[in-house]
Amino acid sequence: MNLNTSHPKKPWLVEFVLLAALWGASFLFMHLGAAEFGALPTAGIRVSIAALFLLPIMLARGQWPPMAVHWKKILFLGMLNSGIPFACYSFALLSITTGLSSLLNATVPMFGALVAWVWLKDRPNGWKILGLLIGFVGVAMLAWGKASFKPDASGMSSGWAVVACLAATLCYGLAASFTKRYLGGVPSLVVATGSQIGAALGLALPTLWLWPAAMPSATAWLALLAVGVLCTGVAYVLYFRLIATMGASASLTVTFLIPVFAVMYGVLFLGESVTSWMLICGAVILCGTALSLDLLKWRRR
Repeated sequence: MNLNTSHPKKPWLVEFVLLAALWGASFLFMHLGAAEFGALPTAGIRVSIAALFLLPIMLARGQWPPMAVHWKKILFLGMLNSGIPFACYSFALLSITTGLSSLLNATVPMFGALVAWVWLKDRPNGWKILGLLIGFVGVAMLAWGKASFKPDASGMSSGWAVVACLAATLCYGLAASFTKRYLGGVPSLVVATGSQIGAALGLALPTLWLWPAAMPSATAWLALLAVGVLCTGVAYVLYFRLIATMGASASLTVTFLIPVFAVMYGVLFLGESVTSWMLICGAVILCGTALSLDLLKWRRR
C-alpha cells in the first residue's frame, strides 16, 4: 500500500480527523450515559439509536441487496466491533477517567497488527515485532498504578476496568481483520448499518433486563442520542470508508488522535486531570504502535 503522507488527499484527511474527534467524544458521552443507565443499557441504547439512524439512509440508497447477501457475517461483525467493545468501555468508564480509557484505546492498531499476523498471516518484520513489544510495555506501565482489583467505595474496580478496555481493543483488532477477509467490497454504509443492527439484537435482552429502575435525566438521554447518531452512526460510515481506502491496519491509526480529543473533552467538561505519567505511557504506547504498523516506511514513501 502506498500511503503518501506528504500530499494526502483532502477528503481522506478531513474524514480521518473528523472520525478521531467523534470517537474521542464517545468516551465523554458514554461516561455521562453509563453513570445513570449502567454499562449494558448504555451500549444497547447506543447501537439501537445508530441502527435506527442508519437503516433509512441505507434503504433510501437502495443498498439492501448486499445486506441480504452478507447479513450473517455483518450481524456477527456487529457484536465483535460494536456490541462487546461498547459494553466494555461503558463498564470501564464507571471507574476510570475518559483520558485513561482513551489511552488504552490507542492500543487498537497494535492488536490489529497482532491479529493480522496470526490470522491473515501478515508476518511483521523485526521493527514491527519490536513495536509490538514496546506497545505492550507501555500498556503495562500505564496500567501498573491503575490496575487495582480491590473494589472502591462504589463497589467498582479500576483493574477490571483496564481489563475491559483491553478486551475491547482486542475485539476491534479482530473486527478489522474479519472485515478485510470476509466483507471486502461490501459498501461501507451496508456494513455500518448491518453491524449496528446485529449489535442491537445481541444486546436487546441484557438492555431490557438491566434497565435502570429510576428514569435517567435528560442529560443522560441526550448523551446517548449524541453517541448513537454522531459517534456511532456517522462515525462507522467514515470508519468503513477508511478501511476500504486505506486498509484494515492503516485505518486503525485513527486511534492515535482519539486520546487527544478525549483528554481535551474530559478536561473541559468533566474536570479530569492529566498526569505526566499518563502522558509518558501514552507516548510509549503510540511509539510502539507506530513501529508495529511500520509508519516509518509509509513516511519514507
